[in-house]
Amino acid sequence: MHGASTRMRLSQLLAEAGGDRLEAARRAGVGKSTMYRWLKQGLQEEPLAVIQARYRSRPRIVPKLAAFTALIQSRLAEYPDLSATRLFAECRAAGYTGGISQLRVFVAGLRPPPPPPVRFETVPGHQAQVDFAHCRLPWGVRYALVVVLGHSRLLWVQFYPRQDLRALEHGLSACFASWGGVPRELLFDQMRSVLTRDDRLTGGGLVTNLELARFARHYGARVKVCRPYRAQTKGKVERPIRYLRESFLYGRTFVSDADLNAQVLTWLDTVANVRVHGTTGWVPAERFATVEQPTLQPLPTSPYRTGLVALPARRDAPLAASPVPSVVVERRSLQDYAALGVGGAS
Repeated sequence: MHGASTRMRLSQLLAEAGGDRLEAARRAGVGKSTMYRWLKQGLQEEPLAVIQARYRSRPRIVPKLAAFTALIQSRLAEYPDLSATRLFAECRAAGYTGGISQLRVFVAGLRPPPPPPVRFETVPGHQAQVDFAHCRLPWGVRYALVVVLGHSRLLWVQFYPRQDLRALEHGLSACFASWGGVPRELLFDQMRSVLTRDDRLTGGGLVTNLELARFARHYGARVKVCRPYRAQTKGKVERPIRYLRESFLYGRTFVSDADLNAQVLTWLDTVANVRVHGTTGWVPAERFATVEQPTLQPLPTSPYRTGLVALPARRDAPLAASPVPSVVVERRSLQDYAALGVGGAS
């Protein structure tokens, strides 16, 4: 913006420039379009007093919050975590008549910037994070078993009718087979299929399901359970669950469990694992192939034999139409029935 003094010299500058508008604009230190706009407004012919009155500086309006900044600063010095809503209520009680928006801006400028998030990075081949995601589909609830390798962020997903240990074992076995190896550690949430009880109140610890411990031992992996209400501990799998809902489930049509799982495998190969990851800056599939896959433990020589009893299939899955049994009716003439004595007089 250019002040009144520049505009008040416009007619003089034009005279000194011999009427050359470009030269006058150069001497005034403004652009060509600004000069043309001023001339179009006719400012060069206005008396000096009129221009001065038009561009006289206005008195500065003192914000309503100015009288309460000392109160806010003293309260934050004593209680740094007071919210802007609480401070707004206290200022209103003291006579403040303004809104909360300018108070929020002022308070945000007083607070120190938040510390950068702490990321728990793992070395290649060390850890995979595992969790279930609850998904509602037209034919019932399904649970997405989501597994993420900690270093490369390679993602693996399959859907199951139940969120139980059988689904966990089946899914992890298929996941390890697709990776061609096994990480050294499996990080779980405190789900019931992983833990049997919590003995910490009596001086003990978390007791892992014996069947899961046996499964992990077969593959040479260690079971680790994260602390409750600490989502950042397993953020590598929490964020992909949201990504799965937004990028895969939303807006797609599925007709059966088989179709659902076939589509998610295609999505993993063509979208999720071939995009540039926002945190690592790598393509997960490329980082897995070049860095992490060679560090995985080899697969066991024999398949795992579970000790779990098979459960019946859920009835809310789309069922194939059962064939209607055909009934063959033997057709005979009335003479045949008469010869057999059916329906005749006794």
